[in-house]
Amino acid sequence: MPRHDPTRPDPISPGSMRTVPSISLGAPAIAHARFSIGDVVRHRMFDFRGVIFDVDPVFANTDEWYDAIPEGVRPEKDQPFYHLLAENMESSYVAYVSQQNLIPDDSDEPIEHPAIPGLFGDFTDGRYALRREHRH
Repeated sequence: MPRHDPTRPDPISPGSMRTVPSISLGAPAIAHARFSIGDVVRHRMFDFRGVIFDVDPVFANTDEWYDAIPEGVRPEKDQPFYHLLAENMESSYVAYVSQQNLIPDDSDEPIEHPAIPGLFGDFTDGRYALRREHRH
């Protein structure tokens, strides 16, 4: 353990004169979400649609999930990712989708996901109103 040099200020004590080098954290640029909670969207390539119930400003899932996407269609991580209550012709499920792979759904049809009544109220003008209180 190094000995304390009494001629140099203690780096931890108040009034210390020692400077600490600045650190650049490399934060991603601020991404702007095109969609909002309650919006009904459709996947650009796959046949499903859903209602957005949460938004991550950048990718926030596991590396295993990301690496499972074929490289040729793997989205960039530095964009918003949306949590959807999704449905297709066979089932209802939760999906995690990049902004680049979503388009607005203009069918004006509601989503039939069983979790919708716990999070959302009325379906009006093609979107859902978020409940003030969530039911579990």
